[in-house]
Amino acid sequence: MGSGSGAGKYVALGLIFVLALAIAGLITGAIGAGFILSDEAKAAGETAEGPFIPVPKVHLPAQVIFPTSDRAHYQEFLKAEKQERALGEDSLSHEQHELVDEGPYQGNNFIVTNTLLSSWIASIFLVSLFILGARKAALVPGRFQNFIEIVIEGLLNFVTGVVGREHSRMIFPVIATIFLFVIFNAWIGLLPIYPALGFKDGGLIQVHLLRPAGTDINMPLALALVSFVFVEYLGFKMLGLGYITKFVRIGSLKQGMVALFRFQFLDAFQGLLDFFFVGPLEAFSEFVRLISFTFRLFGNMTAGEILVLVSAFLVPFVATVGVYGLELLVGFIQALIFAGLTLVFAAVAITAHNEAH
Repeated sequence: MGSGSGAGKYVALGLIFVLALAIAGLITGAIGAGFILSDEAKAAGETAEGPFIPVPKVHLPAQVIFPTSDRAHYQEFLKAEKQERALGEDSLSHEQHELVDEGPYQGNNFIVTNTLLSSWIASIFLVSLFILGARKAALVPGRFQNFIEIVIEGLLNFVTGVVGREHSRMIFPVIATIFLFVIFNAWIGLLPIYPALGFKDGGLIQVHLLRPAGTDINMPLALALVSFVFVEYLGFKMLGLGYITKFVRIGSLKQGMVALFRFQFLDAFQGLLDFFFVGPLEAFSEFVRLISFTFRLFGNMTAGEILVLVSAFLVPFVATVGVYGLELLVGFIQALIFAGLTLVFAAVAITAHNEAH
């Protein structure tokens, strides 16, 4: 009886704490500004959050962090661009005009952006994770090894279920790498340290040190290219030059011409349609995947980052917990879709045209 009463007290205290955070978030967020700010403050554009939670600013292009000279040039560009938007083009000096015309990146230097650094961190972490899991492998696995084995076995079973045991181990490494890289890059961006580190200007962070790699269109595009090249490589490896017959259907052309000379117009139409329309359409669909893969991942990851920033701005603390849970689910779904579609297209590529037909 005493134990149950003690647990009830802890639950009640927890609910009170959550309620207090919800009220504090409502008051200190932008929504609460309408209740506690004066009309003069509202007219001036002030909000209730003050310096505690600044107005969210999303920079779609990746920001330069290294080398220092390039970062300084990038920060000066941001200042000039902000001044131009606020006061007009005439307010810029000659040097600022040249800076805006030149753009945020100077010369042909190799620069490190915050999204590139984030992708390096994700890659190093994943490689280290599995190296440690393999080095400390034991006949009776511990918790860490058991976790690694569950992840690998789950992904391997997923691949085997689509392409069969015969081809699963050949396709598995790429599919598993894509899945883990996408999901980890999506989840790592939810860590509180990501928006907290950066280079300040005027008391606020102007250039963030880290940013989820999926919000930089270059990363989804690079993954889409890897997926595309991998699928085409598998097609040629498994089917040889016969893989080209999926796109250049010489057999259909031959059948169509023979049927035409025999005045079998319906068969001739089907054969010629297959050669002149269906084949090129299949080839075009291969390249369209680059666009669909890229913008699906980029759009979802960028929208997720914006949603987290806006929710923290409107109602801080408790309200963002639900958004974080949603983003964990979205990250998993996007990784599953990207890896799953690559797997399905790989299965189609290694299937002979006649067999698929």
